[in-house]
Amino acid sequence: MLIYIKWTSNPHQLKTVLDISGVSGLTGTEAERRLGREGYNELPASRKRTLLPIALEAVREPMFLLLIAGGAIYLLLGDVREAAMLLGFVFVVLGITLYQESKTERALSALRDLSSPRALVIRDGMQVRIPGREVVRGDVMVLSEGDRVPADAVLFSCINLSVDESLLTGESVPVRKTACEGPFFVEMGAPGGEGQPFVYSGTLVVQGYGLARVEAVGQATQMGRIGRALQSIGPEETRLQKETGRLVKRLAAAGLSLCAVIVIVYGLTRGNWLNGFLAGITLAMAILPEEFPVVLTVFLALGAWRMSRKKVLTRKVTAVETLGSATVLCVDKTGTLTLNRMTVQKLFADGKSFDAGTVEKKALPEEFHGLVEFGILASQKNPFDPMEKALIELGQDTLSRTEHLHYDWKLVQEYPLSRELLAMSRVWRSPDKKDYIIAAKGAPEAVADICHMDERQTKELSEYVDRMAKEGLRVIGVAKSEFQQADLPPGQHEFRFSFLGLIGLADPVRPGVDSAIRECFDAGIRVVMITGDYPVTARNIAGQIGLRNTEEIITGPELDGLSDEELERRIRDVNIFSRVVPEQKLRIVNALKANGEVVAMTGDGVNDAAALKAANIGIAMGGRGTDVAREAASIVLLEDDFSSMVQGVRMGRRIFDNLKKAMAYILAIHVPIAGMSLLPVLFNWPLVLLPVHIVFLELIIDPACSVVFEAEPEEADVMARPPRKKIGEPLFGRRTVLFSLIQGLSVLLIVFAVFAVSLLRGGDVADARALSFTTLIFANLGLILTNRSWSRTIVRTLTEPNAALWWVAGGAVFFLGLVLYVPALREVFHFSRLHAPDIAISLLGGVVSILWFEWFKAMGRGRRALRL
Repeated sequence: MLIYIKWTSNPHQLKTVLDISGVSGLTGTEAERRLGREGYNELPASRKRTLLPIALEAVREPMFLLLIAGGAIYLLLGDVREAAMLLGFVFVVLGITLYQESKTERALSALRDLSSPRALVIRDGMQVRIPGREVVRGDVMVLSEGDRVPADAVLFSCINLSVDESLLTGESVPVRKTACEGPFFVEMGAPGGEGQPFVYSGTLVVQGYGLARVEAVGQATQMGRIGRALQSIGPEETRLQKETGRLVKRLAAAGLSLCAVIVIVYGLTRGNWLNGFLAGITLAMAILPEEFPVVLTVFLALGAWRMSRKKVLTRKVTAVETLGSATVLCVDKTGTLTLNRMTVQKLFADGKSFDAGTVEKKALPEEFHGLVEFGILASQKNPFDPMEKALIELGQDTLSRTEHLHYDWKLVQEYPLSRELLAMSRVWRSPDKKDYIIAAKGAPEAVADICHMDERQTKELSEYVDRMAKEGLRVIGVAKSEFQQADLPPGQHEFRFSFLGLIGLADPVRPGVDSAIRECFDAGIRVVMITGDYPVTARNIAGQIGLRNTEEIITGPELDGLSDEELERRIRDVNIFSRVVPEQKLRIVNALKANGEVVAMTGDGVNDAAALKAANIGIAMGGRGTDVAREAASIVLLEDDFSSMVQGVRMGRRIFDNLKKAMAYILAIHVPIAGMSLLPVLFNWPLVLLPVHIVFLELIIDPACSVVFEAEPEEADVMARPPRKKIGEPLFGRRTVLFSLIQGLSVLLIVFAVFAVSLLRGGDVADARALSFTTLIFANLGLILTNRSWSRTIVRTLTEPNAALWWVAGGAVFFLGLVLYVPALREVFHFSRLHAPDIAISLLGGVVSILWFEWFKAMGRGRRALRL
């Protein structure tokens, strides 16, 4: 799209001519060659962590330090084999850490690729949208309102272009841009100042549009110069991270205190201080819940990645926490509930109507030719707007061989649509005439306004509009005017417009929206539709999609007349807002939040950014949305479809559910481990668990909580229960902690009973230790199985696929068999050989330890008690 510009003495008279064939841009081959030679258009990124930094970071963790300390004590005791086993586990756990890190990095890398800003460029004479990182020097960029500029460039054509350069200059007022005069190749100047032909990477187009040739990409841009400074900015901790951090610190403090007590008690009562330190280290390893931060990182990263596979991109981690608690979804009708593919269905002119939905080519009656002609003249030549596309498609089908399509006319000026006047006009001039021809289209009431209709005419027009709107049509008015003076007026009201008629367009409802709406109602989520259409049109669409409570509608003008208190009262029962402009969405969001709702709001334009940011969950449209809307949102729908939003809510609930289950399991399993480390010391009995046993258990716990629970499918009723009562519901609520502790205590009771009975009956310590440890392993696997679902029994969950579960369970049983029946390993673990009856007792003990919770679930109380 080439834009020629010439100036007149009047600043209102910016005159433009559009010619799509004027610019070809780079060829695809040349763009690829430059990309390969100069690299991607990216700022300096943080270095990817290699094996050595990860290893150094891992060995600074408390668990690794405790392992090393335990190995050192065994060396002092002269037990080289035990020391080698413990220190060998350092490398095993390090391998698991590397696996988790790489999986997280891959997920985050995939998200970074998805969230890369997009750019509209001209290549091979075609407009194509590409990732911003693939823009190369020499590309021709098409910039329009709401775009984030992807690279430093020189403007060679623009219309009313203003850019917010506050990111570079600190000045909040947008600066006006002009096209470059003289030689096309010029040296880039510094940011700031009015009337410059330069645009810069990272700045925001707030008005107008233009064409620019890229002069610098990546580190060569103005933004690239500050890229290294940006690297030092770290991400802010989320609420979940803070909550988890506080819990870890409290448990660590309690663990260290108990360790000190155990060391002192053991040393004083038995006189063996080295073994006392060993017992203290064992207890510290048992109590320390180092899995919490790992689980949180893995769940949120992989959860966001899983959501992206559902075409829902999570830009902020906090959205994962919030999405499942949404109580209200505020959605745009056009493009979200509907396909955003308009077709002209009805025409009205001179008191006559015509059904254009089934019109054959060249079959349009003559009396409607002028209406379609001027509707096209009031549209872009190569539009993105669905209504304008529909008009042009109708014109090409019906007017292609008439005198009504003016390919040789030149566009002189455009009067844009504004909030004050919902109509736009385009001024044309034919090659053989000096007079201006003006075509206008817009909201029927706005077109009636510029046509200066009297009250009677306006009322008659409103009746025709209502009839069309009741059929679910979006109605626009069309008018024309002629002007002979040399200087064009500053506004549309100065022209003498003649009303031509009405055009009714239909936008079909997206398939599956009605079922998605029902799913929201079943999940206790209220759906509010916001549209710029007339109330009757909005009600018609609401009926098609099954929206509830459609009797009352609040219109945009009515909204302006309501106080905040009145709006908060009325909004409790209203699910349709019509004739709304984007700026009014913010009031709707604030009113819903004031009523205690958790609000998810969709938006796609620059004016939606405030509402998106104010909403608990801002959801931007990825297909048609502007960069500024996507940046203000916490979630981006890669497909502009309401069903994708509902899938995002479903996935958000699943992630939070599984995260809660994993945390509950971690808390539960640490109770018997800590108890079996502490109780033998207090009873002056032989130690049951040594550091090597704790490490073995950790090799089951780590993958179980971070991989098995993360991969767990959603609960059957995930979308059949109301949202969480509040956003801030903690992972470790009182009920969750209570049930986790009861689970852990029941396992501890069984395992300690097995150890005590075996020991008191005169059994060998190695026998008692092997028997109780095997019981603990089976109970551990039982805890994993029973916590997979808090509403379904183990028998029911076994039919659901979870490959990670069987790898973990199979690996645990396999390695347990090795340490029980390979003599060298059995000696390291201080076990004796177990026989079939011993294994049966251990298995029975593990099953009995979780039976109460299975009964609880079978009675239908598990989920309700835990408020999942």
